[in-house]
Amino acid sequence: MFKKTLFAGWGDMDFNAHMRNTAFLDKSADTRMAFFAEHGFPTSEFARLRIGPVVRKDEVEYFREIGLLESFEVTLALAGQSEDGSRFLLRNEFIKADGRTAARVTSSGGWLDLATRKLAVPPPALLEALRSLARTGDFQDLSPRT
Repeated sequence: MFKKTLFAGWGDMDFNAHMRNTAFLDKSADTRMAFFAEHGFPTSEFARLRIGPVVRKDEVEYFREIGLLESFEVTLALAGQSEDGSRFLLRNEFIKADGRTAARVTSSGGWLDLATRKLAVPPPALLEALRSLARTGDFQDLSPRT
């Protein structure tokens, strides 16, 4: 399971003194980009290939608060993928130090060809990196139905 240990900083807080909703999305994106960088796809490689991840929809489920300077782990797993890899569902779990889940973010997206502005099949090495992720128990096949 890919995971990163992060913490809630001052800029992540909301008026109620817990981590704001958009901070969960930011930390999810940071974790995804760290995964790609560690698997041969830093931002410079995406720029060279003229391809990038694009999110169509995020779903956030909240279970417990995260407070200022609290550390937590963010996991990344594959919750769905089309056969050609052009579309994906990625899931992040936010796990508190006591092992309890604070939140879950599920992001639906695909690979955007930056020249044509359309979804594209990722290069084989990127597809292999994504397929190396642990799969969620509710993994979905996102291939078009014929």
